[in-house]
Amino acid sequence: MSLAGFFRPAVVLAAMLAVGAQAPALGQKRPLTMLDQLADGRWELRIRGERNQVERVCLQDGRGLIQLRHPEQACERLVVDDQPNQVTVQYTCRGRGYGRTQIRRENDQLVQLQSQGIAGGLPFDFAAEGRRVGDCTS
Repeated sequence: MSLAGFFRPAVVLAAMLAVGAQAPALGQKRPLTMLDQLADGRWELRIRGERNQVERVCLQDGRGLIQLRHPEQACERLVVDDQPNQVTVQYTCRGRGYGRTQIRRENDQLVQLQSQGIAGGLPFDFAAEGRRVGDCTS
């Protein structure tokens, strides 16, 4: 047997273990599955507080609710809590801030959320009700 033939099974095994370490174990649910159950489209966020401000966002999936103050930024995420109807995610956007968001699902078109952190060098802290109000229009 050649030296290359001797090491080939070890290389294949190492590759299989590396891929397996990244995939959920058989029978385990995908992380943040609750967010995948939310309807995509235009969502209206009613921010609670003094001004009762309303924000509108277009979501391709519920995961877009995690980083409302850091949209479309590549940030590292840590799942703190992952329940069937509630998730909490902490994220860090290197050099651009961070946040922690808790989302509670009422149904596929209604959520309650709380988020706080730093964006643009300034702190943010808000609670809101999110409701799907229609389809996204270009």
